[in-house]
Formats: sequence, structure tokens, C-alpha cells
Amino acid sequence: MKYFEVEFTISPYSADAADLFASLAGEAGFETFEETETGLKGYVQQSLFDEDTLHECIEDFPFEGTSIIYNVREAEDRDWNEQWEQEGFEPIVIADQLVIHDGRHLPDVDSKVQIEIDAKLAFGTGTHETTRMICTQLLKLAKGRVLDCGTGTGILSICALKLGATEAVGYDIDEWSVDNARHNAVINRVDDRFTSILGDAKILENIDEKFDIVLANINRNILLADMPMFVSKMHEGSLLILSGFYSDDCEILIEKAHSIGLKLVSQTTDHDWACLVLKH
Repeated sequence: MKYFEVEFTISPYSADAADLFASLAGEAGFETFEETETGLKGYVQQSLFDEDTLHECIEDFPFEGTSIIYNVREAEDRDWNEQWEQEGFEPIVIADQLVIHDGRHLPDVDSKVQIEIDAKLAFGTGTHETTRMICTQLLKLAKGRVLDCGTGTGILSICALKLGATEAVGYDIDEWSVDNARHNAVINRVDDRFTSILGDAKILENIDEKFDIVLANINRNILLADMPMFVSKMHEGSLLILSGFYSDDCEILIEKAHSIGLKLVSQTTDHDWACLVLKH
């Protein structure tokens, strides 16, 4: 997938201003930010970049006397997990029950469940707060048929299958991710119960089955747009587990969920990130 790299200069600069702006700019489609000496560097998929909304975020920025200017350029095509591929990562232990590792740095723990992730140009090794929060929920909730929206490396589907789910279907708009998810399913010996599909939420129109759990670790704007489609693939009692957004975004997501017949079960946070569990 193609990305824009957008460099923001915030003047006068402060960490509080940068944190607030990063939260607001998520409305324009941004997925991640890096801090710079003068502001932020943000990354957004070209197809999801909403520049009009970005202008509104800047014009309405609540820090009086703060100036924000930006420069857009096409991001270099590169492996977003290049450092991980070269160096790997230390095993990640979740609730003393689940360990995620890279196959090279083998965990020296007596874990009940182990997941090996070989990330190639795909998001999701378990190091990010949003992934960890969903995995923590799956320790308690994994069951039945699972739909994994924006599957990335397939880590959430694999986690669900190893924790009790019977079948998982994942989709992603990135061809690399779809292939990588299949690869990781093979490594973890769950490929016979996992299906990886290329496409966005529109592919759900071609799926007749209902799911017991729907997972979506995606940015706020996509969640707001796709939530009705998620609900169309849920039955009464199904759970929707959402993350990929900031805690400030919870209110608008919960309002949207209530409007389409979902009830809030739980809300958790990890640093500035949040996770919602909703029930049909």
C-alpha cells in the first residue's frame, strides 16, 4: 500500500500540543506518528488521507497562539517492519498466559500458549498497545467463529484460534499482509482453520456466515464507517472487540455502536490507546 509522509511543524512546540494534535489528526486518516524536534512526522495511507479534515483540525486547534504547518510527500516504499526483521524482538508476555515471540528469541518461560510471528511488510507483532489489549481480551473471550478485520500479520486470528476459537477469517487491503497472515498461520499450525482474504469491508457482502467474535484493530475513521458492516455479520450475543484508536475517541465510537444496536461491555486503556468490547 502507498503512504504519504507528512511533516508537521508545531510552533511553539510542546509535548502536550504534539500529543493533542496527534489525537485530532487521526480523524484525517493518520495511522502513526513519530516525534521530531519541531513537531511530528505522520504516516497515512494515500487512499485514506482526508486533507479537508486535516485543515479543520489545524484551524480549530485549541492551543491559543500555536501555529501548525505541514509538508506532504510520498513515503518511500519500505518494509515497515525492517528493524524488526533485522533485530527481532524480545518475547512479549501477556497476563502470564500468552507469549508472542519471533522464532529467534525463544521465550524462557513456561507459557500455556505461544505464538510465533514472522512479520513481512505487515502490522502486528504484539509490541503495540492495541494488539496487546485485544490479545488480553481474547484470553477471556475467544470462542467460535472469528472475523478479523484488517488482519495484518494475522496475529489476532492466530491468538483467537490458539485460545479456543474454532475458525477465523481475516481480511486486509494489503496483499503483503494477506500472504504474511497465511504464512504465520502455517508456522503456528492453525492454517487449516484460517482463511485470509484480500479486500476491505466490502468483501463481507460475499460472506453469508455470522461470527461469534469480530475483531478490528483499525483507525477511528475506518471503524466508524465499517461498524455497520461488522454488525451485519454478527448474531445476537456476538462480541465486537475494537482497538487502534486513542482514548479520546471512545465517546464517538460508543455513540456509533449504540446507534446500531451494540452495548458497551468493557473499556480499557494502555497509555493513550483504548480498547472497547461491545455486544450485539
